[in-house]
Amino acid sequence: MRLTIRLFAGLKERAGADALVLDDLPERLDVRGLKRLLEARRPELGSLGHVRGVVGTTYVPDATELKDGDEVALLPPVSGGAPDAEHALEAGVFELSHAPLDPAACQKRVEHASCGAAVVFTGLTRERNRDQDVERLDYEAFEAMAGAEMARIYGHCRARFGPERPDREPGREPSDYRLRMLTQHRTGTVRVGEPSVVIAVASPHRDAAFMACRFLIDELKTSVPVWKKEIYAGGHHWINDRS
Repeated sequence: MRLTIRLFAGLKERAGADALVLDDLPERLDVRGLKRLLEARRPELGSLGHVRGVVGTTYVPDATELKDGDEVALLPPVSGGAPDAEHALEAGVFELSHAPLDPAACQKRVEHASCGAAVVFTGLTRERNRDQDVERLDYEAFEAMAGAEMARIYGHCRARFGPERPDREPGREPSDYRLRMLTQHRTGTVRVGEPSVVIAVASPHRDAAFMACRFLIDELKTSVPVWKKEIYAGGHHWINDRS
C-alpha cells in the first residue's frame, strides 16, 4: 500500500519536509498503526501519540482503516473565507489573512440593525512567554482543513446559542437569537502587540453575543489546525508541541 503523509508545524520542521510518500506498507493499516510505523522509521519525529490524523478534511479516530492512495495529514495540537453576504455571516465566516487584522473593521462587518449587541475578541501577541522575550510569532495553517473545521464549530455555536437552539424562551422567535459571526486569523509573521486572531459576533441580545464569542475562541484553539511558533533571541518553540 502507498500513502502520502502531510506534516505541519513542528513535525514538518523535524522531518525536513512537508510531505512523505511511503511505499510497501501493510495492506491493512489503521491510523494508529501508521503512527507507530512512522515513529520507528522516522525517530526524529518523536512520539506521535498526541498527534491527530486527518483523511481529506476530516479528523478521524486512530482505529480508522486506511486505503491505498490515501493522503493522511498528521496534525500536532493546534495553538488558531466565505463571501461576506448576509446569509454567510449568519452561518459564520472564517478567513485566514497574511495582512494585519483590523478589529474595528471586523465589528463593522457583523453589525446589523437587528442586533443590539456586538462583542469582539482580539488575541494579541504578548512580549514575553515561557520566561523568554518574544521577538515575533510565525503562524502556519492547514487551509483546507481549517475552513472545514471552523464551519463545524460555527454549526455547534448556532445550535447552542443561535436560532437553532432548542431551549428558546416562550414567545421568542428564532430571529431573536440571530447570530452574525466573523473570525479572522493571521498566518505568517505577527509582531509583538499585533492581533493574531479576531472574533466578532453580533446578536439581538448581549448574552448570546458574549457566550458565542467565548465558545468560538475556545473551540478554535482546541481543534482548528493553525499552529504558532514563538521566536526568541536564542531560538524558537512551537506552542503545544509535546515532542
